[in-house]
Formats: sequence, structure tokens, C-alpha cells
Amino acid sequence: MTGKKLPVLVFTLLIFLLAACAPQQEMGMTAVMPVGRAYADGAEIYFMHTEASDAEIAALLTDMMDSPVLHVPSLAQVPEEFLANVYVFTNGLEGMGPLGFAADVFDAPPGSENYSPLRLLNLVTWADPALARELKSADQVMEAYASDQVTIEQTGIVINMPFVTWDGGKR
Repeated sequence: MTGKKLPVLVFTLLIFLLAACAPQQEMGMTAVMPVGRAYADGAEIYFMHTEASDAEIAALLTDMMDSPVLHVPSLAQVPEEFLANVYVFTNGLEGMGPLGFAADVFDAPPGSENYSPLRLLNLVTWADPALARELKSADQVMEAYASDQVTIEQTGIVINMPFVTWDGGKR
């Protein structure tokens, strides 16, 4: 190797090593979070649980998702006009819901006038579990309620459940 090429090679190697040791930019970082599958307006969506106003629900969701759901009692103080709804089934078809039954149903997905990630937990119970069917929209839940096929218990529990994917969008 000639005398002039060696310093250029050493300089190039030094620049490469310094660049490799430099702090990496944090833009575009990603995190892996467990998500749940549910329905909104008839379409499949994915969402995550981050906080809950009730300690037992936070523990249930933590165990179910194998990821911490924080207990934040002050969420229960959020005025109802700032909340959307989530409908969780207590009986009927077995499935991926948090109580072992059909998938949750959300109203007000992103893009709708009343979207909020803060959800009021509504427990839906089939009057006759043998007649249960999969419901995929809040309208279907309310139709089943209006025809006395289900009862709905408003729990007063608020859960932060931001959507990750929805019909026409994703984070």
C-alpha cells in the first residue's frame, strides 16, 4: 500500500467508527404493545388498554394482556359528555372478550364526532345465552337491548382504550 493511501484508509475507517458509535436518532422509534380485537361500526378494530378507574378491572386487564394497565381512580371523575362507550359481554358466545365471551363493541370510532379514547364500561348480558349472536356495532347492541334480548349495566368504570387500527385508519 502506498504512503498516501494508508492515511486516507485510516481516516475513512475512523469516520465509520465514529458514526457507528454516535447516538442513534430516536425519530421513528416503535414500541410493541399487546392489543385487543373488537368491533366498531361493523368493522374489526384493534385497541389497547392503558389505564382504568377501577383496581379490579385494571388487574383483570393486566393479567389478560400480560402488560400493565394502570389504576387511575380519577378517570371516573371525567364528565360523561367526554366519554365514549365500550360494550363487554358477560355471557353468550365464547370468544376473545375480557370475560371470555364475544369481542367488545365500541361506539364512536376515530373520525366520528364523539370519538374519545376514554370509554365507559357497559356490561352486556344476553337474556337467553343460547340465542346469543355476534354483534359488531353499537347500533346492533342497542337494537338487541330495545328488543329485550340483552340487558346493559352501566358500571361507572372508565378505561382508556385508544384505537390502534380502525376502518380507514391506523396509528
